[in-house]
Amino acid sequence: MTLDTELLNPPPAKLSVRDVSKRFVSGAREIHALDHVSLEIGEGEFVCLVGPSGCGKSTLLNIIAGLERTDGGDVSAEGAAISAPGRERMMMFQESALFPWLDVLGNVLFGLHLKPGLTKTERVAVARHYLKLVGLEKFERANVHELSGGMKQRVALARALAPNPRVLLMDEPFGALDALTREQLYGDLQRIWAERRKTIVFVTHNVREAVCLGDRVVLFSPHPGRIREEFVIDLPRPRDINSVELARYSTRITAALKNHTAHNEEPSE
Repeated sequence: MTLDTELLNPPPAKLSVRDVSKRFVSGAREIHALDHVSLEIGEGEFVCLVGPSGCGKSTLLNIIAGLERTDGGDVSAEGAAISAPGRERMMMFQESALFPWLDVLGNVLFGLHLKPGLTKTERVAVARHYLKLVGLEKFERANVHELSGGMKQRVALARALAPNPRVLLMDEPFGALDALTREQLYGDLQRIWAERRKTIVFVTHNVREAVCLGDRVVLFSPHPGRIREEFVIDLPRPRDINSVELARYSTRITAALKNHTAHNEEPSE
């Protein structure tokens, strides 16, 4: 069976964040999560959001996903306002959140419930396509409890990719993994992005991880959450997280992040 090109690889999306603010109330305390944040993300661009806890980067990701509403400003994809979750934007979290009562193939097939109009045969073919993409085609009948942490995240990635979203939103997906597994997944994700060119927004605390993966690294500072600086990563792919060139970028970005966090400067006019 030959799968339709559009089914497996729709065009990427452009995202626009305009003057977004968000506050949360916790008891008697008000938390200013985002303060007038604006960000343009190009079609097929891989953007990493970096900052300390409480800087609002995960909140912004949830707003782009349609899981949170803004208190001010707006977010759009290809000019259409985002006000609710949609299958064109899929999220991947730090925990794989796989269903333990389903095997590997069943978990990936579950994501395809968001893709209407497919026959059962087509769903299975699509699921197997993405399991092969993440290197797990031999494990489709394995139970979730039999998988390592890295394998679980590969299944979660296949499940997020299977509905073929135009935007992939990733909230510290490798944070709970050991260093060796993370490095393997960095290579996998770079390869998949190079093949599919989806628009990816990736949240992380790890500056080296951001430099390894992103076309652009966006620095946030907390209290309230604001964008402080952006860095274009002009390094060829695939990137090795242990390379000297990558370390130079990481050192410069880490210094800027520490400076902005320590001084919590007001944004320049």
